[in-house]
Amino acid sequence: MDQRLKTAVLLAAAIIVPDQITKAVIQQKYDLWASDTVIPGFFNIVHVLNKGAAFGFLNRPDSDWQIWFFVTVTIAAVGFIYYLLTTADRGDRFFIWGLGLILGGALGNLIDRLRTGLVVDFLDFYVGQYHWPAFNVADIAITCGAFAVLVSMYMQNRREKPVHRRRLAAK
Repeated sequence: MDQRLKTAVLLAAAIIVPDQITKAVIQQKYDLWASDTVIPGFFNIVHVLNKGAAFGFLNRPDSDWQIWFFVTVTIAAVGFIYYLLTTADRGDRFFIWGLGLILGGALGNLIDRLRTGLVVDFLDFYVGQYHWPAFNVADIAITCGAFAVLVSMYMQNRREKPVHRRRLAAK
């Protein structure tokens, strides 16, 4: 297996395992919709179910289309990530690691969707009455992975700009 793929798969596994363990612990320890205050006025552990995407996006309990939509999107994303990994610059660690994190997060939530049709979320941050939508380890990985990919793109752009400036100056 190519080193880029190996790195991404190991990173994905390193996300999937704690993601699934933490979700199982929440489901075992907390009744649905239960909540424990960890830091008053800022952070709770909760047990909520989400039909939507990361951070509750498109979470509509009155319809079932989201399950198959997100299963399909995730499978397509896994294929696209595979393609990106096989064509990535071998030295672009931010890009490869970012894709590995996104892959792990996507597969972690896909496992939930295929198993129950819903994703378990349990991290609830808030200030006063304003709550950020509850999320999980997979959502954190997707967010950090997207950030790493953006950093990679920024660094790539910075490397290419001096060449572009020299070409313009030569004309």
